[in-house]
Parts: sequence; structure tokens; C-alpha cells
Amino acid sequence: MASERDVRARLQRAGQEHLLRFCAELAPGPRAALLAELEPLEPEALREHCRNAAAACARPPGPPPGLATRLRPLPPERVGSASRSDPETRRLWEEEGFHQIALNKVAVLLLAGGQGTRLGVTYPKGMYQVGLPSQKTLYQLQAERIRRVEQLAGERHGTRCTVPWYIMTSEFTLGPTAEFFKENDFFHLDPNNVIMFEQRMLPAVTFDGRAILERKDKVAMAPDGNGGLYRALADHRILEDMERRGVEFVHVYCVDNILVRLADPVFIGFCVLRDADCGAKVVEKAYPEEPVGVVCLVDGVLQVVEYSEISPEIAQLRAPDGGLLYNAGNICNHFFTRGFLQMVTREFEPLLKPHVAVKKVPYVDEEGNPVKPLKPNGIKMEKFVFDVFQFAKNFVAFEVLREEEFSPLKNADSADRDNPSTTRRALLAQHYRWALQAGAHFLDAHGAQLTELPSPRGSGEPAAVCEISPLVSYSGEGLEVYLRGRAFQSPLILDENRARALQP
Repeated sequence: MASERDVRARLQRAGQEHLLRFCAELAPGPRAALLAELEPLEPEALREHCRNAAAACARPPGPPPGLATRLRPLPPERVGSASRSDPETRRLWEEEGFHQIALNKVAVLLLAGGQGTRLGVTYPKGMYQVGLPSQKTLYQLQAERIRRVEQLAGERHGTRCTVPWYIMTSEFTLGPTAEFFKENDFFHLDPNNVIMFEQRMLPAVTFDGRAILERKDKVAMAPDGNGGLYRALADHRILEDMERRGVEFVHVYCVDNILVRLADPVFIGFCVLRDADCGAKVVEKAYPEEPVGVVCLVDGVLQVVEYSEISPEIAQLRAPDGGLLYNAGNICNHFFTRGFLQMVTREFEPLLKPHVAVKKVPYVDEEGNPVKPLKPNGIKMEKFVFDVFQFAKNFVAFEVLREEEFSPLKNADSADRDNPSTTRRALLAQHYRWALQAGAHFLDAHGAQLTELPSPRGSGEPAAVCEISPLVSYSGEGLEVYLRGRAFQSPLILDENRARALQP
């Protein structure tokens, strides 16, 4: 390990020597920990990081100058739709997706490095329960969807197949996530097929370009954004692991979407049959000001433009059919070929420009007293996973229905959307729709049949509580055998045991 003198000299070169200002006061253990944290920081990279953060923060917020004239919506030929395509086309996509899964060519990759600060919890978001009758966590729902899609592909093609699950964590989430999976026996997945790896951390920086000391013995560090994926793939040789397993196609998604369809055969099949190297699921924006990025063209180049960069006037523009012109909302749900990811990690990752996130970062003052700031005082620099779209040779977008595939958990229940209540309602409303479509009837407490349908956006409570295990149905398929012509009182929890009991 480097000596204090070496670390101090390196920090001087970076202009960040203040990080050692309390070093003399520290006991041997904390001092060693601080030096170990500072040692890997390359002086030139650290100086550049702090300078870039300050410069980026100084730029005025809002739409970049002239963006309005450079913006174009996605051309229709680049877009497929889960709901607007004819059933035969959709069936072909699904069949192709299941075929690739059965050949063990498909993996899923979870972005799970965030801290869940807005949700108000101290543990990884995937461990959160939104209050389902089954009390399942996000991680459990996702694990069970993997098991079900493997089973469906295996049944169709008479084989045993595996969808490996790669989980990108951060310094904050790796330990608790690994422990949680062990405690839950990996939700009955083979532990050899659940591969966890860690993204890099970067120092948080003040508005004038100084790295922040969180405690006397600790620098304030933050994950390098979900676009840190590409460096992490190289750091941990993940693409080599995929190659050994024969993986050709990777479905990348964010941990917080309770409705996510892992290794979705329809999406995989659509992308493969279109010979895409990169694809993104999108949902129609709910309203012009909705805070989601939009997949579109800028100067003819494909990218996601953040909602904060689009002026209200552009956001309101309408297409000839009356819908929003810029309506392809990004939901962090992507398809990549392994070859494309290899090209990004080898050639393009250094070209990705970090984005600025202004945050409240705890720090110590000049006397060494801990301070919890009441307003933003620091900058975290992040790369975004979708910033690589521009490098794709053949990018496609796939439009899906929000009520079927997108309900993110971002905030505590004190917020009015994207909270535990809205995500729970979205899942239960979906399962209630599936049950009705499969021919089930629901009765009220007096035995009278309920006729009320859930609201289309899943915003209200469904008329009856119905939760269907992913181990019974991945996307609403195969439920008729258990439910057709039967009447149930709320709540109905259709897990594997109940399904076996209901089987004729």
C-alpha cells in the first residue's frame, strides 16, 4: 500500500490535497482506510473529473441552444409495437425469442447500483416489498420471471435452458444484495448463473471543483451512473464470461420497474429478426411534461434527450395523428448484442460524456464537524446506459403498453407517483386484467359478481385483489386452465400450490 507521503504527493498533483487535512488526527485504522480509498485515484483523472464537474455545473440549465431545429422524432421504420402489430407478426417475434432462449443465447443484466435515497431506505431497492399479498420483493419477482421464461422456452423446444442473470451492483449494494440472495437460496436459481459485479465509484465534488470529504476518514463517493456498466463490463471481464456461455443477446434493465419482463421473448425476437445491434423499449408519454427522456434523433443521430433539455413548446408538439410528436418515452429497458457491447467497451466508452446530478452531499466543515446540508451542495457525475445508442449500426425501438410493462419504484409514498402504492396497484391491476381475460369471475363479500374493471392506467385499486405468481404465468399466458368459468372472492393469490389445486 502507498505511504501517506506518496498519496499526499498524488493529491497535490490533482489539486485535492485538502482530502488529507484531518489525516494527522486519525487513529491508525481510519487513517489506513482513508489512504486505501485515495490510493487508486489517478491524479490526472481526479483533477480532470473535478474540473469537468465544476465546468458542467456552471453551464446554464435547460435546453441546449438551437436544439429545437436539430430534433426529429424516430422514423417509423425504426419502431415496432407490441400492441399495434398483428397477432401473426407478434407470434413470429415471440417464437424467435423463445428459440434464442432455448439455445442459451440470451442473458439478462440488471442495473442495481443505486442507493434508493428517494425511496427513503438504507438497503438496495431490489430488496423492497411494495406490499403485495405474497410479500415478494422486486428481486424475487424478477428471479421468478427468469425461471418461468426458461421453463416456457424449454417446453417449446424440448430442452433445458439457462438465462444467466448478471447483476451490476455498487459499493453500497454489493454486500447486502449478495447476502440477500444467499439468505433466499438464490430464489431457486443456480448460483453459478447469478453473476454479481461492481461498478466504479467517483468522488462527489463541490460547485468550485473540490472533492468532498464526507467524514474525516472518508471521501464522499458515488456510483458512476448506470452508464458505468461499460467500464464495469471490462473491469470484471463479464463479456468474456458471456462468450464462454455462448450468450449473444443481452437484455439490460433497471431494478425498480415492477412490471419488467426479463428476457422478453417478443422484444428479443423483434430485435433479432430486425438484425438490430441495439434496441430500446419505449412507452408513449402520458402527458407532454412527463419527466422521462425521449428517444429521438439529434442532427440525425439517435439518442435519448432528457426531459429537462426539451422546452415546453417542443414537448407539446403534435403529430398528424394527434399524438405527441416526441412521445417515445425511455424506460431503461434495452437490447444489446454481445458484439455491440464489446465494441463499446473497446472503442467508444471514453467518448461518453458524463452528466451532472446536483445533490445534497453530507460533508465535514473546516473544524471537522459533520454537516447534513439542507440544500444541494455538490455534484455527482454519472454516465447513462443509453448514451451508446449513437454508436449503433442498426438501432430499433419497441413500443410497449405502459400498464403492461412499466411502473417504476422511485419515491416514498409521500410522493404522488412512482411510489410503493402506485407500483403495487399497477401489478395487481395487471393480474386482475389477466384473470378476467382468462375467464375468471370475482365476487364481493355478499357473493354477488363484480363487474368493475380496473382503470386503464392502473391508477385506481382494482375491484378485486388478484396476485398471480410469475412461476404460474409470465405475461398472462396459460391461465384459462385454472380460472375459466370459476368464481373467486378477493384476495386470490394464484401461486404454484393454488394452481395445482385448481388444475382439472
